[in-house]
Amino acid sequence: MSRLLPAIHAAAWTVAASVQARRSERESWRRTNFRGRTVSLSGGIATSLGTLAGTASAGGRPAVAGVVAAAAAGGLGALDDLTERPEDRSTKGLRGHLTALAHGTVTTGAVKLLGITAASLVAGAVLADGRRRDADGSRRLGMTALDAVTSGALVAGTANLLNLLDLRPGRALKATALIGAPLALAGGAGAGVAAAAVGAAVAAAPTDLAETTMLGDTGANALGAALGVALAARTHPAVRASALAVVVAATVASERISFSRVIDSTAPLAWVDQLGRLAPDDARS
Repeated sequence: MSRLLPAIHAAAWTVAASVQARRSERESWRRTNFRGRTVSLSGGIATSLGTLAGTASAGGRPAVAGVVAAAAAGGLGALDDLTERPEDRSTKGLRGHLTALAHGTVTTGAVKLLGITAASLVAGAVLADGRRRDADGSRRLGMTALDAVTSGALVAGTANLLNLLDLRPGRALKATALIGAPLALAGGAGAGVAAAAVGAAVAAAPTDLAETTMLGDTGANALGAALGVALAARTHPAVRASALAVVVAATVASERISFSRVIDSTAPLAWVDQLGRLAPDDARS
């Protein structure tokens, strides 16, 4: 029940927030997707709120860390989505925003990057301190600090990576379910937070796949941050280190290769990616 409740809370809040957001629809929330269809950022706003509500109900230090990370990721994602300046839109990727920052140009993407990183380090410190206390304080300060930094890096990296996947309808939501469901079913630390992310993703899927809404940075960053906390909450260092290595490798690779091209050219990945998506003829209607 402890894992089911966050999933139910997240799904219910996502649906309720989606209904309210549609009633309060604003022109500034509308975007054009990869097929030229008009979609609404209301889906991302609803997903972010649902993720936050479900995570808060998970309990324990992972819930505290998850709320810190998901709230910052969703809020700063909304800042980037809704206030991005036209001149910033040509700046893409981690390297692009950092390069612009090095040249004195502060993009909304850079603000988001720095803010999510700071919040993720706080979340990592919360998790690391909990592990230190569980070890009866026997862990040395240096070990705890390293734990906090690596855990925070995993949270921030996962938030960014899920956003990089959000280039096609349902893709980031499917990734959330594929990663989060095993973590939730396995139980242990972070299982409730993983369940919350899955619940929000499932609730957001119908309108996202129908191409009436999109996650945007608001929804994708919040889901990714929650997933990152669920991964970082796992107590075995090898699990956290492996997850961080995968996230870093994928992020670095994204600067040089197209995820969409790789997925489209790999039959099993393409099949999963297309599940539930509109057929080309439907998309043109």
